[in-house]
Amino acid sequence: MAIELKLLGWSILLGLVYVMVAATLGSQQRGLKWNASNREGEPRALTGAGGRADRASRNFLETFVFFAAAVLAVVLAQRSNATTALGVQLYFWARLIYLPIYVIGIPYLRTLVWAVSMAGIVMVWSALL
Repeated sequence: MAIELKLLGWSILLGLVYVMVAATLGSQQRGLKWNASNREGEPRALTGAGGRADRASRNFLETFVFFAAAVLAVVLAQRSNATTALGVQLYFWARLIYLPIYVIGIPYLRTLVWAVSMAGIVMVWSALL
C-alpha cells in the first residue's frame, strides 16, 4: 500500500482523536446534561483548553478535506513520488503535534506547525501539475 494511503488512514484516526478531545473537554465545561440533550439554543461558549480543542478540531476538518482530496487524486493518477511521500508525512506529523500545542496554548509555534501541515498538502497537490 502506498505511504500516501497509509497516512491518509492514520490521519482519519487522528481526526477522530481531535473530535474526541474536543468533545471531552467541551462536555467537562457544559456538563453531561447538555451533552445528552438535543442541543437546541445557543450553547455556553467554551473557554480555555476546551475552546482551544474545539477550534483545533474545526481547523483539522478544514484542512483534512484538501489533504484527503490531494492524496486520493495523486494515488488515482499514479503520480506518487518522493515529494508526495514527504508531503503526507509532514501533514500527518504536523497535525499530530498541532493538537497538544493548540490545547496547551502556544501561539507562534501553533502557527508554524499549521504552516508545515499546509506545506505538506501543497507538496502532495503539486504532483498533479
